[in-house]
Amino acid sequence: MTINIAIIGVGRWGVHLLRNFLKHPLAVVVAIADTSTARLDYCQQHFALSSTQLYTNWQDIRLNSNIDAVVVATPASSHYELIKDALTLGYHVLAEKPLTLDPSQCRELTQLAQKQQKQLLVDHTYLYHGAIATGKQTLDTGKLGKIIYGYASRTHLGPVRQDVDVLWDLAIHDLAIFNYWLGETPTQVQAQVKTWLQPQLPDLSYLTLTYPSGVQALIHLCWLNPDKQRRLSLVGTQGCLIFDEILPQPLVLQKGYLESVDHRFIPTGVSTEVIEVEKVEPLQQVCDRFLDKINCHHIDSESANLATQLVTILTCLSLSWQNDGQIVTVPDYFFS
Repeated sequence: MTINIAIIGVGRWGVHLLRNFLKHPLAVVVAIADTSTARLDYCQQHFALSSTQLYTNWQDIRLNSNIDAVVVATPASSHYELIKDALTLGYHVLAEKPLTLDPSQCRELTQLAQKQQKQLLVDHTYLYHGAIATGKQTLDTGKLGKIIYGYASRTHLGPVRQDVDVLWDLAIHDLAIFNYWLGETPTQVQAQVKTWLQPQLPDLSYLTLTYPSGVQALIHLCWLNPDKQRRLSLVGTQGCLIFDEILPQPLVLQKGYLESVDHRFIPTGVSTEVIEVEKVEPLQQVCDRFLDKINCHHIDSESANLATQLVTILTCLSLSWQNDGQIVTVPDYFFS
């Protein structure tokens, strides 16, 4: 069954959602809304849309009886009101990350989706990346030995957000990957930041996540760095697993360990294994999942609960940097 979709927000990420839904055999884009007429003009010309599909305000289409589902790709500060309204009107919702900027609002929207028996899916795109799924399978084989720590670096020169800081813009990706690969969520977090461009919106952040197993993960984030990096790794006693999104072969298992010989530590068993990854656009997988769940009438809170977990952790990280890098305990009652 085809699903009639309205897309709210066709900016940097929304335009990719539009592209995917326009070419999807199970989707019909009946309307797009954006406050920028320039963006609407671009979409009309680039995707050959009719002027009857273009709107500058959600209010103009919210009661359109042809809509089955709404895609929200607007600034995060607007998510709560838009998603709540869409769910209340009986629409399924796909939301760009983060779900909201407040864990309590996330929980409220999760409960509303259940009450309305509507799908609420959050676009945590990296969890649909072939390298992340294959990496999890590799970790489950035990080839790395005991995991001892992790690290990630996500840097680039813009775009610079004006609605959220670098932590809220970028950290959610690496948080989601670490949590998925480790199969646990951090119990304590710490954040240190530097701000240059906009008051109260840090441009650089160093994060430390401490997990129940004792594993620590370190994350470096910056949108003011021309050295573009998209790299994440888990290190074990027998090797490390590296996900580098920029490389043609993004997933590598670097084997090796130290052997004690005559009071010295000798590198042993060193080798490199490139792990093959299915090459499918992650966002296409997100759109597939959303439409499949609607058509299968499979309503669950898995995605929304995950979104609430991640927003809770981000909230604790913000509390940390606002208190000069204090270690903050993540409340587990958010995850029940």
